Amino acid sequence: MQITDKKICWQGSFLRTIILTYTDHTGNLRDWEAVERINCNGVVAIIPVTADKEALLVRQFRPVVNNFVIEFPAGLNDKGENTLDAAKRELIEETGYSAKDFILIAKGPLSSGMSAEMMDVFLAKNAFLAPLQLQALYKIEETESIEIIKTPLRKVYYTLEDCRKKGDFIDLKIYGFIELAKAYYKHHGE
Repeated sequence: MQITDKKICWQGSFLRTIILTYTDHTGNLRDWEAVERINCNGVVAIIPVTADKEALLVRQFRPVVNNFVIEFPAGLNDKGENTLDAAKRELIEETGYSAKDFILIAKGPLSSGMSAEMMDVFLAKNAFLAPLQLQALYKIEETESIEIIKTPLRKVYYTLEDCRKKGDFIDLKIYGFIELAKAYYKHHGE
């Protein structure tokens, strides 16, 4: 099985839709509709946990779903950075926090039926409020309006349920990311 052709159907400022033609397992040619980001080298997500074992969640309005969504800080690697540098930048931009220890705990496709987009997930251990000069250097993007939710890691599911009851959507990835963070701390005796 392999891709034999790729056609761009539409392109905007940040996304394009494509038709992939591929040979299936029987040798037949098939078409698959997909989406690609333009000028982006992947996506990063950050699980910030303070020294007091408090997780930092973000609540932001997402126009595509016309609602507020509870997520971990995340963003595009569209500045030619490596993913670690993108994670450090996004954490400051979206939360005002930084961390000395960033551990890559997962990497994989976000929606493999729709996009080739890959995400690197970092645990930001012992997150702390970044110095004001660093916050000034990495300001939140003009299109984003983000609220920070700080919650004990051991009570994060209760916090998420409270947000859901108030009408917020919960990004489903958050549940797996929480378990990855908990597994990291358990494995390392922290």
